[in-house]
Amino acid sequence: MHNILCIITARIGHFKRENGTSTSEALLEYAWGRLYSEAALERGITTDLADLTVASVPHKVLPALQKPLYQTIAKRDAWLYDGLARAGFLHDFGEDGSGIHTCYLRRGAGYYIETGASRMIIDSRIKLAAGAGIERINERSLTLANGTELPADLIVFATGYGDMNQWAAQLISPEVAQNVGRVWGLGSDTKYDPGPWEGELRNMWKPTKQEGLWFFGGNLMQARHYSMYVALQLKGRQEQLAIAV
Repeated sequence: MHNILCIITARIGHFKRENGTSTSEALLEYAWGRLYSEAALERGITTDLADLTVASVPHKVLPALQKPLYQTIAKRDAWLYDGLARAGFLHDFGEDGSGIHTCYLRRGAGYYIETGASRMIIDSRIKLAAGAGIERINERSLTLANGTELPADLIVFATGYGDMNQWAAQLISPEVAQNVGRVWGLGSDTKYDPGPWEGELRNMWKPTKQEGLWFFGGNLMQARHYSMYVALQLKGRQEQLAIAV
């Protein structure tokens, strides 16, 4: 057996962070299953219609719509959250309780859909250590600032998702990244998503201040749905049509 340390920066592995956690079963039952499932298809909700339904919800009202859903999930999976708390895992449903979807839109990170790792934490198959920073990395261990030494055959530095603006700075230039500005986020004035309010995801699927540079990302729903709008915008420019966007 090998000792593997997973270092995760922020407030899940030996180290932990504050993370929004939901089971895939709960999300399917109370959220996405109503739109994306065989039962939904039987009711006439095609994938295109489901994508359009999700995209049509104004981001401003989304948190209030999501809070009751995650309150229900918290009760449904109380065993999970109680077990994680006993193990010392810091979790929440976002700073306003609106769950992982709004967290995803605001930050593009800070959430985890449970598929087994949380159960391993509860069962102590994955152990946690927190409350102290890293003092140094040794040949076969890692020493924390409080003096604790953790044996390690492998250290995984899991930093999470990177900001697309940072990637632009690395792949193109810092000047281009600065010209574009923030990419992703709504301006919700929450953690990692400073205001002012934008209403739509910043610099996504539309022209940016940097001529010829477009950003395309997100999940499968967004890739399917917004690719159509990107294609129409590009085609319109190719045909030299007057386009306000």
